[in-house]
Amino acid sequence: MSLKPKFVVGIAILAVAIAYMIYAGVTQSAVYFITPEELVASPTPGKAYRLGGMVEKGSVKWTPATLDLAFSISDGVAKIPVRHHGTPPDLFGEGRGAVVEGKWNKGGFFQATQILAKHSEEYKAPHDGAKPGYQELMKSLRSADK
Repeated sequence: MSLKPKFVVGIAILAVAIAYMIYAGVTQSAVYFITPEELVASPTPGKAYRLGGMVEKGSVKWTPATLDLAFSISDGVAKIPVRHHGTPPDLFGEGRGAVVEGKWNKGGFFQATQILAKHSEEYKAPHDGAKPGYQELMKSLRSADK
């Protein structure tokens, strides 16, 4: 029993189409991580990047009424102005690490679509013992265990 040539051609076309869709999906969703120094060296408008560095002290300008946020990210060598529309994450702040996802704009700034604030890798236990009501809460929990 042999396969008909039309069936073989149809399967080949289908396989090529699926392979192309996988390739196109992977290449379009690829976002490269770069530093400010690397972006300054070769800015490509419209290309998606993840830009990482420290938020420059004194650079954060936040307008809650319009949700406009402007700040600069630096790696110690180069400084990149960043603009974002939306609320910043809780851990975002001056002098802290951040990774922003977005595109370099022809206007000379990085247009962020997402901000990922980095936190310290050192864990420090909270000093809840000083908070009002903490001792009473702990006593009630201990008595409930008995």
